Amino acid sequence: MTVTSFHPRPEPDEVARVTSTAAELLEVLWGRASTAPASASQLRVLFILEHHEGINLRTLADHLASTPPSTSRLCDRLQAAGFVDREVSRTDRREVRLYLSGLGRAFLSDLRARREEALGEVLAQMPAAGRNALLSGLESFCAVASAQIHDLDESSGSRTA
Repeated sequence: MTVTSFHPRPEPDEVARVTSTAAELLEVLWGRASTAPASASQLRVLFILEHHEGINLRTLADHLASTPPSTSRLCDRLQAAGFVDREVSRTDRREVRLYLSGLGRAFLSDLRARREEALGEVLAQMPAAGRNALLSGLESFCAVASAQIHDLDESSGSRTA
C-alpha cells in the first residue's frame, strides 16, 4: 500500500503573509540596483506611462491617486531629466499627452536588467524544484493580479480627458 502525504492547501492569509515578506525582501534586493536619478514616485510614473502611452495628466493623476498639480510637478522633473515627452493633443490644444521618451525606455530597461541580475543571484542558490514552483506560482499570481487591475481600471472609468 502506498501512502501519500497530505498537504492541506495553504490559506490565502498565510500565503499573503509570506508574499508580503518576499515583496519586502525584493525591495531590499532591488534597492541594491539604484533607481537614481528617479525617485520611487517618478519611477511609478515611468511604469504607468510605459503601459498607458499617451495618457493625459488628469488620467495619470488618477492612476497615482494624486492631484494634477503634484503630478504635473513630477512630470516636470521627469521631462527635465529627459525621461518624459509632452505633446499637445491633436484633438484638443488644452490637453497635453504624456509619453515615455527613448531615454526613459532605456532607463527602465537598464533598471530591469540590474534588478534581474540581483534576483538571479538569489534564484541561482535555490534548488531547481523551488525555482519551478516559484515560477508556476508567480505566473498564476501575475495572471490574476493583472486581470484584477485591468477590471478595476475598466470599472473606475479611467478618464481620457
